[in-house]
Formats: sequence, C-alpha cells, structure tokens
Amino acid sequence: MIHPQPPSRSFNQVCIDPSALHENFSKMQQRVGRDIRIMAMVKADAYGHGMIRSAVCFAGAGCDCFGVAEIEEGLELRQAGIQGQIFVLLGFQPSQEQLFFEYDLTPVVFTYQALELLSQAAVMNGKEMAFHLKIDCGMGRLGIMPSELEEFLARLKEFPKLSLAGIMSHFPMADDAQSTHTLAMYQQYKKVCMQSSQQPPALCHIANSGAALYFPKTSCDMVRLGISLYGYYPDGAKGAQLARDEKLVPAMSFTTQVVQIKSVPAATGISYGHTFVTEKETKIAVLPVGYADGFLRSLSNKAQVLIKGMRARIIGRICMNLCMADISEIPGVETGDPVVILGSQGAETITADEIAEWMGTISYEVLCLFGNNNDRNYN
Repeated sequence: MIHPQPPSRSFNQVCIDPSALHENFSKMQQRVGRDIRIMAMVKADAYGHGMIRSAVCFAGAGCDCFGVAEIEEGLELRQAGIQGQIFVLLGFQPSQEQLFFEYDLTPVVFTYQALELLSQAAVMNGKEMAFHLKIDCGMGRLGIMPSELEEFLARLKEFPKLSLAGIMSHFPMADDAQSTHTLAMYQQYKKVCMQSSQQPPALCHIANSGAALYFPKTSCDMVRLGISLYGYYPDGAKGAQLARDEKLVPAMSFTTQVVQIKSVPAATGISYGHTFVTEKETKIAVLPVGYADGFLRSLSNKAQVLIKGMRARIIGRICMNLCMADISEIPGVETGDPVVILGSQGAETITADEIAEWMGTISYEVLCLFGNNNDRNYN
C-alpha cells in the first residue's frame, strides 16, 4: 500500500510581508536623513524574519550595509549574493581571520588578539584591512573602555596593514525617550571620536533604533537599525512621537488552525496540572501550537488568539505542541478555521508588544521565537 505524501506545510505558519520591510527601511531613511547611512541589523536570522530574504528586501530599498553577529552569518549573506558592506559585530575565533579577506567582510575589533590575527592575515594577503573599533561608553558589554583608547591608538602602529575605519559604541537606554543618560553618554562618545581624529576621519556610529527615533542628534555618520526595520518600537510604543505617514508596519504574522472542537462540563480541569478548571460548560478549540513553536508556557492562562475575528483566551497550561482556547462566546467555529496568534483578523489585532507583555519580555524575543521556530513564507 502506497501512503500519500504528508502535507509539506505545518499547521503553524509565520508570514513575512516584504513590502513592510521595504516600507520601514524607507521611512527610517527619511527620518534620519538621506546623508546618514543605515546598517540593517540582520543578525539572529533577522530577528526571526529570515536573514537572506530580509537583506534582499532592505537592499531593494537602498540598503548597502548589513550587521551580523557571527562570521558564519556574513558568509551566508555573501554566498546568497548580498552585496554591500557586512559588519561582523561579535568578533571571530582564531583561524577565521582569513575569511574576512575571502568574503570582503568588515571586522569589529575590541581586543589586541584580534588586531594581531588580522594584521598577520593582511600581510599574508598583501591587502589592507579596515576595521571598526568598539568602545564601551556605558553599556558594560563588548568594547574597550574610553580610558584605554590612547594606548590602543598608540599600539595600533605595531600592526601593519590595518587601518581604523570606524569608532562605534552602543546605547543601553535609548529606548527611553526621556532618558538623560543617553545624551550624557553621547557627549562622552563624541569626545572619544575627537580623540581618535585622523585623516581620513573614522566613521562614527552609536545610534540604534531607539536613538534614531527619539534622539536624532546622535545619528552621526551611520545608524544601526534593528527592531524598527521589522515594524516595532524599542519601547513598545505605537510611535506616538511620529507623524502618521512615519508609522512603522509590523512585517510578521503568525497563524495556526483549529484541529478539534469539544465541549466540556463545569468543574473540568484543562491540560497539565489542571491550572484552569471550568466554572461552567465550556466550548474549547484545540490548537496545534505550543512552546516548541515559541508559544511559551509562560503564556498559559494569559494569552489570547483571534478566531472568527474575535479574541479567545488560552486556558490551561500550554503544552509542547498544543494549547486550548475558550471559544464559548464565539459562534460558528469549525475544525480547520484559521487562528491568528500574531497579527490581525477582522477588526482585531494582536501585536508582538502585547504578547511580550503577557510573556514578561520584549517584542524582540517574541519575534525571534516565532520566526525561528516555525515555517516562514513571504507574501
């Protein structure tokens, strides 16, 4: 007996709207100004939106600079035919330095070991390597301290065929439009940039999405944009400070479907641990989505989904691949009906910010969870 081939697509589908990615890039370019370069952050598989496809969309909108975390991501972009400058932000491991030359990647440096390895490879290849230096001006993360810059610049002369092409740092509180720390940190950063003054001058960049949106004077020569390109605001706001035609457009939606409908009597425990017990006869839609798909267990008895354009509450603990929604007040639900976890249906919308609030996190994590744990398609 020949069994039919199983469906090629999962019940759960993440859909990415390329036109939204294009629109968000264009809006942010207009906001920061045409003379300010944008580095599109496509690390972490473009925040769950798909690194290659997102980079293609941004390139189509005029982007010529991309940011990745690790060197393997840079290789993938080049192998996919992505042109322009690609920054590798997390450094590299010994023996990977040659790849910067082979694939025309730009290293971000914050250790002397990296300088030594890049210099040796540059001499071997007979090519100059331009790098960007990471300064820690208040993030407490990667980067040399401002007090170390003078020594660093002095020692740079020890490493042949290397040139300092950029000075970068990162804001820790730019998502707070009322932050006084951000502007104070920016003043410190400007002093660092002046201290590194050279000919030609190094490119300066510190602004992320929050800074580009709320502290535009910090844009310098380039901004590094992540969450805004995917349609969300770093503070979870709806862009209240922006004009109507500047509002960002979420690019991701996440849908599943009803696989079973059942009615259970009052005093029925639902799912593991019976954390929810019905108070009356309840109609339930069983959904084939769970924490393995990024719909985390912490959303149990909190999250809502959209069915027939109405909100339905998730009841009971979310399982690895299943969860239950109360559809007692939603008429006409049938097996196979589409269910929106993230996105719009009818007049209702559930955003990544709303899900993040239920989950106790931020939109970034929600997008990464959904996008990186489910089938993605682009429309």
